[in-house]
Amino acid sequence: MTIRTTVAVIGGGLMGSWTAFFLRRRGIAVMLIEKGAVGAQSSGVNFGNIRLQGRHKNQYKLALRSHALWEQAETMVGEGCEFEQTGHLYIAFGPKQDEQLRIIVDEAQAACVDSQLLGPNEVRARFPWLSPTVTSASWSARDATANPRLATPAVARAARALGAVTMENTKIAALEPHATGFRLRTDDGVVIDCDWVVNVAGAWGADIAAMLGEPVPLFAAGPPQFVTEPLPRFILPSVQAVDDSVILRQVARGNVVFAGYPRGPSDPVSNRAHVQPEKTLAGLRNMVRAVPALASAHIIRVWSGIEGYLPDMLPIIGPSATTPRVLHAFGFCGHGFQLGPGVGAVLAELIADGATPTPIDAFAITRFRDAQVTASSKLAAEFDPALVGRA
Repeated sequence: MTIRTTVAVIGGGLMGSWTAFFLRRRGIAVMLIEKGAVGAQSSGVNFGNIRLQGRHKNQYKLALRSHALWEQAETMVGEGCEFEQTGHLYIAFGPKQDEQLRIIVDEAQAACVDSQLLGPNEVRARFPWLSPTVTSASWSARDATANPRLATPAVARAARALGAVTMENTKIAALEPHATGFRLRTDDGVVIDCDWVVNVAGAWGADIAAMLGEPVPLFAAGPPQFVTEPLPRFILPSVQAVDDSVILRQVARGNVVFAGYPRGPSDPVSNRAHVQPEKTLAGLRNMVRAVPALASAHIIRVWSGIEGYLPDMLPIIGPSATTPRVLHAFGFCGHGFQLGPGVGAVLAELIADGATPTPIDAFAITRFRDAQVTASSKLAAEFDPALVGRA
């Protein structure tokens, strides 16, 4: 069987679903192709932070654009995804982290993000449930959270309502350019003819790029995460330690969702991400270090995900360097949930208009071909040593 469409979007996560949505708003025929279920990979199992402060300096314009779309998202798609403008707190323990926090605030303010540095007295006055060992914090009131399990399926349904075609449980086995476009062959024998290909395949994005002669040093990993029993709600903002040993938020139902590094291995072949018990125990200790009132909280579920990472901890976004009419957007290094709507809008513009006003040059795939990419210091700080050796 052969199917014809204008744009084939490979990857049914948040990026792919928003891309399909914005393409259909332009009236462009699009097919969303997902090897499993839409939103079932990292887009559906991440922490749910929609965080502005603490971004890489080259991400801020994209992040601000994306944030404005998040603030309209539930209206645009016609469904709720538990979007809540909770604000975000970075917290520091000690002088070294205080200095890191000052840099975060300076960079955020330079990018027109309203991030405020709080001294220890103000921290205790405004957030008395934080540990007295917290020495400073930065506060970004516009930051938000949403439920990842709800967000991507809602966007995909909205795209389908506009006329997008979705193929789930469909893996791309081959991608063949030809004179008038591309021929994609699926693992079950379906042929898809299209004019454009968008590679938003997440931790599997490097496999698609390799089909086009564009190898990249992507590796898979996942953060250990857990959720507690419901408790009376007393934590409103999302809270994150500067060293990422603590990332937590309390949802409206009262459960506390926690993530904390170092990230561990994930297996994209078997589609499994195991959380070692000692990481859960370490996470509990770090959670209580930040919020002592959670000392008696019970964990009810533990999980991780399969995320794609690159050595410089920046994503690949933009045109293929080998094949016209192919766009890449993958390897978001665990920071992609907030960027999802903005990336979808950018990719739709590149197809419909041939350009985007949002700067993305820093994320070009050519940086791995033409230059020596400097590994981020985050690799040693945020990953198991064995994973750093592979990067």
